[in-house]
Amino acid sequence: MHSSHATPSHPGARHHPLLRHRDGHHARVTFEELFFDLVYVFAVTQLSHQLLHHLTVGGVVEVLILWFAVWLGWQYTCWVTNWFDPETPQIRGLIFANMLLGLVMASSIPQAFGERGMVFALSYVAIQVGRTAFIAFQLPSGHALAANYRRMLVWLLVSAAFWIAGALAEHGTRAALWSIAVVCEYGAPMVGFAVPGMGRSNTRDWTIEGGHLAERCQLFVIVALGETLLATGATLSDVEHWSSEVLQALVATFLGTLAMWWLYFGTSSKDASEAIVRSADPGRIGAYFHYVHAILVAGIIATAVGNDLVLAHPHALPSAAQVAVLLLGPAIYLLGSAVYKSVVYGGVAVSHIAGAAMLLALVPIGLAGNMLLMGWLTTAVVLVVSVWETQLLRRRRRAA
Repeated sequence: MHSSHATPSHPGARHHPLLRHRDGHHARVTFEELFFDLVYVFAVTQLSHQLLHHLTVGGVVEVLILWFAVWLGWQYTCWVTNWFDPETPQIRGLIFANMLLGLVMASSIPQAFGERGMVFALSYVAIQVGRTAFIAFQLPSGHALAANYRRMLVWLLVSAAFWIAGALAEHGTRAALWSIAVVCEYGAPMVGFAVPGMGRSNTRDWTIEGGHLAERCQLFVIVALGETLLATGATLSDVEHWSSEVLQALVATFLGTLAMWWLYFGTSSKDASEAIVRSADPGRIGAYFHYVHAILVAGIIATAVGNDLVLAHPHALPSAAQVAVLLLGPAIYLLGSAVYKSVVYGGVAVSHIAGAAMLLALVPIGLAGNMLLMGWLTTAVVLVVSVWETQLLRRRRRAA
């Protein structure tokens, strides 16, 4: 199957009542999907607050594990709504059930490595296993996607054992077991959900609607950037005296967020949709998109924490951990964006690599300067990369 608009190969698959109707046009994102995303605004907020208050190596590892779980819950649901019609009562009910479980999961994030570990694990497992089992039992055995969902269910049951075992374990062991669970769920698609005796899936069987999948990823980036602005506003409202330094910090952090928006939406998002649509193997490209966006949004979350620090304490000299988050947030975003653009354009985004190198070169200044200075310097780097990419975009369009 070489078209992202193809229907699964089983002769009766196109008539299955739960599948989206594919007419060769871009499938729209439904209100059910947008409503579902609201839970993840809260989840991203919880993660950024967790990182802000636990700026240690252990704290970063914990937030990464929780972020990968949050992203997996959203990502797997995104694939379901790409294949199946969210406006049917069954899929709509599935989405709303996942929203409720997602709300519980996100609410337990602050104590996920404490007393609410089991709440987090069980709500997450219920999302992943419940959704997959529901789809697997809805599809007739001969359907092209049925075998894929049965294999997926086996992998998710294996990872579920590690999530639950981790919740029962002590703090350090919990992180190790949950890391194994994350690796299981991220690695499974890479090997086609291979299960002995059940075979493996081929990405060419993942007949996704490319434009819809790209748009869903783009909307999550909007969610993350929006949360960054919300956090900026919340921090500013808590500052008692709005000095000139605080207002400078506001401008610096806002411009940095705007530059991140432009790097994604102004220079490559439209081309990304076309890249999946034109691909001979849209399922593989779609999988790459989801892996890459996990990195991109992680960079946005870390940047939001850096923005909070700059706004709340513009005069303060940052600690080593604070310097790390101030620089690594935008650096991770630039590196994730570089990988994203390599998938879209097939080349190396030199501007992004150079920007990440410039950020790392700011370490000595960060250890000597104050928060406000670091806020302006990191914003300047991302703005430079944005201008560089804009020039490249104009050349691409003139050459087209």
